[in-house]
Amino acid sequence: MTDAVYVFFNAAVSARRRVAAASWSSVWYLLSAFAVISYTSNWTYVLFAALGAWIGGFLSITALNRISPLKGALRSERKE
Repeated sequence: MTDAVYVFFNAAVSARRRVAAASWSSVWYLLSAFAVISYTSNWTYVLFAALGAWIGGFLSITALNRISPLKGALRSERKE
């Protein structure tokens, strides 16, 4: 399951879809957090990790879009 979520996360990042990338990042952290839960027995850490992953994913894609917007650049390369 974690691998599938990772693929969806990477696809969203490649397409520079902020909300989707942030959401998949958060889900990915939630799935990975079961080790933390079994170690600490505290769900609070997982909630903060998921929130941090969502914010980090959203801000990263925002920064990528400001540095170099995608705007169909990949589509023109594939036609050649």
